[in-house]
Amino acid sequence: MASKEKVNILMVDDQPAKLSTYEAILGELGENLIKASSGKQALELLLKNDIAVVLMDVNMPEIDGFEMAEIIHQHPRFQKTAIIFISAVHLTDMDQIKGYQRGAVDYISVPIIPELLRAKVSVFAELHRKSQQLEILNRELRRLSVSLIASQDEERRRIARDLHDGLGQDLTAVKIMLQGMFRGERSEQVDQASAHVIKVIDGALQQVRSVSYLLHPPLLDEIGLRSALAWYLDGLSKRSDIRTTMSMEPSDFPRLTPEFETALFRIIQESLTNVFRHSRARKASVALVKKDNKIVATVTDDGVGVLEEVLQFRPDSIGVGISSMRQRVQELGGELRLRNASPGTIVEVVVPVVSAPADVGAAHTGAH
Repeated sequence: MASKEKVNILMVDDQPAKLSTYEAILGELGENLIKASSGKQALELLLKNDIAVVLMDVNMPEIDGFEMAEIIHQHPRFQKTAIIFISAVHLTDMDQIKGYQRGAVDYISVPIIPELLRAKVSVFAELHRKSQQLEILNRELRRLSVSLIASQDEERRRIARDLHDGLGQDLTAVKIMLQGMFRGERSEQVDQASAHVIKVIDGALQQVRSVSYLLHPPLLDEIGLRSALAWYLDGLSKRSDIRTTMSMEPSDFPRLTPEFETALFRIIQESLTNVFRHSRARKASVALVKKDNKIVATVTDDGVGVLEEVLQFRPDSIGVGISSMRQRVQELGGELRLRNASPGTIVEVVVPVVSAPADVGAAHTGAH
């Protein structure tokens, strides 16, 4: 069985004898014990080490334990760091409340009972260790999620290419051969049959192209996000009764990295799919705005809106589509927001911008 990972316990006291006492008592825990003789030294050690628990004297010169705790928890890295106060004098209820308000998690009075001190420190050390393990698992989960999304996008690209270049070409060849066969024998019955077969094949070809483009529009790779979205919105308007519009600011909206453009396209595509399936909307609009170091993408419709639990992203209320959107947005380091309008729904995505290298072409087709 693998040994547990040691965590750091910071002991702060201006009296060396007390520090030695704490060290002797806590040595049995088998953790890394770090000593600081002043608040300043404690802060320096906190910045250099990942500290699980701070064991601190309330009454210290220069800066007391209460002020020290407040300073520690003002730093984003240490907002969840456990602080245990040790006091040689009786603390009133108001003193203890003051300490808790500044981030204390527990108190120990002098004379110290070794078993009690070890038990309390051990609990918070173990909580920190579990938190670290959970963070490692979360990082691994995020890494696997990114890999899965990338694999899905690549698989979509491959299937789209195979449909277009494989099945699409085969159907075109069949159409040409049939046209040649029907030319040899002309009659009204043959002409009608010929026209019907050619019409069926043309319909199949159109379906292959549509499915191929929906899986991965070639415009996304060849020209960029603006053209791919314009094409998708145009197709949505033709397939439904939803009138669509798009705007992009600035007018010379830049090219982004291929992965970034694909992610934004998928997010907007999924949002519009929800509009088509669930909103009963008559109008939908897409707006992309690049300002400073972020991009804001907004999809708005005039439909029936969504339930409050969906707006709150309750796991039992959102489907695969919204979950996928949230995952992609999180992988971009951004935020997904949903809110109801009057009428309809507003989907807003805010992500830090990732621009494409300068040698990527910037040609775009116009918005519609």
